[in-house]
Amino acid sequence: MTRLASHAARRLLATSVDKKKPVNNMMNFEPLRILKSTSLPGRPVYLDMQATTPLDPRVLDAMLPWMVDSFGNPHSRTHYYGWEAEGAVEVARQEVAGLINADPKEIIFTSGATESNNLTIKGIVGFYSKAASSGAEAGTSSAQSETNTKEKRKPHVITTQTEHKCVLDSCRHLEEEGLADVTYLPVKPDGLIDIDVLKKEIRPETILVSVMAVNNEIGVIQPMEDIGRMLRDLNSARQNRIFFHTDAAQAVGKIAVDVNLWNVDCMSISGHKIYGPKGVGALYVRRRPRVRLQAQMSGGGQERGLRSGTVPTNLVVGLGAACRIAYDEMPRDHMRIKSLSDRLVAGIQTKLSNVTKNGGNTYPGCVNLSFSCVEGESLLMALKRVALSSGSACTSASLEPSYVLRALGTDDDMAHSSIRFGLGRFTTEQEVDYCVEEVVKNVQRLRDLSPLWEMVQQGIDLKTIEWSQH
Repeated sequence: MTRLASHAARRLLATSVDKKKPVNNMMNFEPLRILKSTSLPGRPVYLDMQATTPLDPRVLDAMLPWMVDSFGNPHSRTHYYGWEAEGAVEVARQEVAGLINADPKEIIFTSGATESNNLTIKGIVGFYSKAASSGAEAGTSSAQSETNTKEKRKPHVITTQTEHKCVLDSCRHLEEEGLADVTYLPVKPDGLIDIDVLKKEIRPETILVSVMAVNNEIGVIQPMEDIGRMLRDLNSARQNRIFFHTDAAQAVGKIAVDVNLWNVDCMSISGHKIYGPKGVGALYVRRRPRVRLQAQMSGGGQERGLRSGTVPTNLVVGLGAACRIAYDEMPRDHMRIKSLSDRLVAGIQTKLSNVTKNGGNTYPGCVNLSFSCVEGESLLMALKRVALSSGSACTSASLEPSYVLRALGTDDDMAHSSIRFGLGRFTTEQEVDYCVEEVVKNVQRLRDLSPLWEMVQQGIDLKTIEWSQH
């Protein structure tokens, strides 16, 4: 037992045996019931790995020493505690870099992928639009000419309609502030972008292309290597460089990621998506050729001046350990999760008709299914013993159909009927079989209650019906 832990134990024991002092009952509290109006024995099966993953016990083991005895500030350069923590942070930086084939100096620690995405999109536009404005001011004497030059030099950003909400909102912020023009690329029915369409949308003032590597709702894997190669070829003949960013929160640690093979300039990473701790992530920022970002927070200038604030040693160590484990076990994890995914889809589709799998070329751990004539929210409420979702956790409070599925051209009724199944490292065959059993039972029950399903059984195409308005 550590010195701090033993000291805490002695204090708790002294408090408990002192008859004159009230006994602290905090250790006897009743667990909070998070299932509203529902009392369930045990815990539901967890199949929502795109929302978050459980902490790998090996990651926790790596973190614990840095939460108790080795508590130094990694930016304290005058004593052992700081040096010790700084060394641990640099080891973690190497472990993160090793997973994506980067230089450790190119890794910036953040609070997660949302911050990394914001820092990249707003930071690139902020830095290079400021540089362009400075150049325009230096080259003109007329106020009107200066205004016109700035208008022409307004940066252009390209992203897709199926990005995570934090990317879309960052782009909308740039538009609202008048800092950039943004093009939101459509996707094909399989969820993939058309590279020829992307190429046609590029303008002389295009400064950034941001494409999510693996979609968080349907698991579609974009052709990152092809996109990167196309942008690299364009950059070789352009004066103004186009930067390539990817939100890889759902890709890193799950599929092979190589920043050099993909030719990306910035990449966002999240700790809790790869069995690491919440509250920590990373941003890969290429050094050669160099990418310049405008910092979004003022402070001590940590992390190459891009992200001020004390680096949380224990969280960073956890992220590094998660990356190291993912590097070692990714092939085995992928093979096992693929087997579980096939078992899940086959089990459901052989027992239920009119079930559609959304997306093509998907990561097997993210399965998105639409159940005809079944309301997705009703199905989720019925599946009390299985933890699932109908889409991104960041938009789960909305009753609107998934904007990702609508971008694929999915009808609203099918988008409303979609459920996302997230499989991971610790998912078992028994859990998958139980999920299949529960889904089949509840879909059949809900369909029996649906007059629409009765019409489908009679061979009526619901799309041909003209519904009257009341």
